[in-house]
Amino acid sequence: MKTGRFKMLAITVIGAVCSSVAWGQAVSAAGTSPDPQPMSGMNMGAGEARGGPAMSGTSMDNDADSGMHAMHSMEGHMDMGPHMKMTALRPAKPGDADRAAQVVEAARKTAAKYSDYRAALNDGFKIFHAEIPQKMYHFTNYGYAMEAAFRFNPEHPTSLLYEKHGDEYKLIGVMYTAPKRLGEDQLNERIPLSVAQWHEHVNFCAAPPDRRKEYLSPNPQFGLRGAITTQEACDAAGGTFHPIIFNWMVHVYPFEKDQASIWSVSRQHGDAD
Repeated sequence: MKTGRFKMLAITVIGAVCSSVAWGQAVSAAGTSPDPQPMSGMNMGAGEARGGPAMSGTSMDNDADSGMHAMHSMEGHMDMGPHMKMTALRPAKPGDADRAAQVVEAARKTAAKYSDYRAALNDGFKIFHAEIPQKMYHFTNYGYAMEAAFRFNPEHPTSLLYEKHGDEYKLIGVMYTAPKRLGEDQLNERIPLSVAQWHEHVNFCAAPPDRRKEYLSPNPQFGLRGAITTQEACDAAGGTFHPIIFNWMVHVYPFEKDQASIWSVSRQHGDAD
């Protein structure tokens, strides 16, 4: 049961991950590179064929496997400890509430256009792994992902978030991304940090090929639930260390009624029921 939960949460997070790095693929295709690849040395490989981006790296097969196991190592952000970095909530300043409300209004306006998921597909959003049952499906626009690498446009979310009900999809929110090079002051310019908390995944030790099954062990050494959190310990274990593996990301649920639900941190990590 517990392993099954790991896998389901992992599948759910894969969409978020691929959405958060989509700008990297788009920027690469455009011939520019404002920031290093979001997951240096890892490549989702086969994800590209299913609506997810391939990331520049080494061997496609090996890196795709590493990327998948990175996802399988997630049980939920509350258990990640030193593997999760979140922006600190700041004291509210005059104008913060209004700026955040403007983001929510823009997100709501954009999302309303795509209450029918077919409209999203027609406008270039691509669903990630439609064939795999997920708690939340990410429909990503790679053009918007590239734009997010340079500037913030709240009307252009990197991904639309849907729940599946039978053969239909119900829109529940949007996801914004930002390149990992940005500091908290720059993220605060995008969305006030007195309201929203962005997150990124850090201190990831990728297991060597012959030890990847350990990601799902009760007390793993590798991955985002692993005991290894430093370059030195990772090198000693024969792994590959990544200080930061994904870009900044934040979910917004603009159809909710209260601020806590609109900017829910737990929900975006799959911890909420």
